[in-house]
This record gives sequence, structure tokens and C-alpha cells, in this order.
Amino acid sequence: MTLTHIFFDLDGTLVDSSEGIHNGFVQTFERLGLPVPSDQKIRTFMGPPLEVTFKQEVSEEGAAKAVKIYRDYYETKGQLEAHLYDGIKEVLEQLSKDPNKKIFITTSKNEPIALEMCQHLGITEYFEGIYGSTPAAFHKADVLQRAITENQAPKAQSVIVGDTKFDLIGGKTVGIKTIAVTWGFGANETLLAENPYFVTETPQELWDILK
Repeated sequence: MTLTHIFFDLDGTLVDSSEGIHNGFVQTFERLGLPVPSDQKIRTFMGPPLEVTFKQEVSEEGAAKAVKIYRDYYETKGQLEAHLYDGIKEVLEQLSKDPNKKIFITTSKNEPIALEMCQHLGITEYFEGIYGSTPAAFHKADVLQRAITENQAPKAQSVIVGDTKFDLIGGKTVGIKTIAVTWGFGANETLLAENPYFVTETPQELWDILK
């Protein structure tokens, strides 16, 4: 199997951003005067688009305000609380050196914030493109399809690497292979339920599949 176009999720796959994301949700609920959910509940918010989470947890009408509060916090403080998982930078470096492979980021994170985070972490140079959510298209399948179309990626040689069921569902929706990583935010049982093409437990295992 030859994989030429590799689409990486960001949070929970390349980057441990759990502290900043958690603090962003706490700040948002506090600012809205709502009870702050438990840590366990907040962890379930890591993966889906913000718009979807806040429509469910706040209200249809209050979701837009909640998203703005969250992003204001995350842009100024939250993204600075993130770091790469051990071993990930080496994987990205090696993949970026391979002339037969192109790597991208496809995240449900707001695109300008995703670009800023990658700059802050020093990984922008490895990617052919960094794609995030926009107001009109925030589901993972939407982000993936835009990246695939703009780069004329052959679906038979394309794969998404992600840590939640939303990444895997997005990949299946657009018709590409899926790789689940177990070190992120998604529970293993929910990942396995989506029948990923591969499951990897370490960045080294991921490299062995992608190289």
C-alpha cells in the first residue's frame, strides 16, 4: 500500500492541547454564568466542532456567543499551553523529506488559530497546507474535502490520521483510508467501533505505517 497524501488531525494527534482546551471551556461556561461541566464531561468536548458542542450544551441561540468567548481565550492564552507529543516532530520531519509524500493538517479548529498554533510550535514548514474550520464548513468531512479538492489528492492513496471518531467518520465520508492513534482524546472503544484501517499506539508505529 502506497500512501502519498497524508492528512493529519491536529489536537490529540500531533499536539497535546488538552490543558488549553480544558481551560477554554471552563472560562466559557464561567463567563456565560453556567455551571462548569466536570473534567470528564469536558474531555468529551475535545474532537467535535465547537459549534456542535455549544449548540448541545448551551443553546442554539447562545452557541455563537460561546464560540466567540472560547476562541478569544484560546487565541490569547490557550494555544500557548499546547505542545507536540513526544516523537511527532521526528515523524513530520521524515515525511516532509520524502518527495513522494505530501502531508497536510485538517482540523476542526478555527483555521486562523490552527495556523497560529503551527507557527508557535515550529511545524508549519513540514506541511503542504493547513486546513481548518470556517464559518460555512466546520465538520471534519468538509475540511477534508476542501483539502483533497484543492490538492487533487488521489483518494486511493490518501489517509487521515486522527484520535477521535470524528476524524475516522470524516475520512470514511470522503472516501479515504483512516488511521486511529490511541494517545489522544478519543476512547479506544469508540475508535475501534469505526473500523479504522490501522490503529497505532505510538508515533514510532505510525511512522512504520506511513514511511
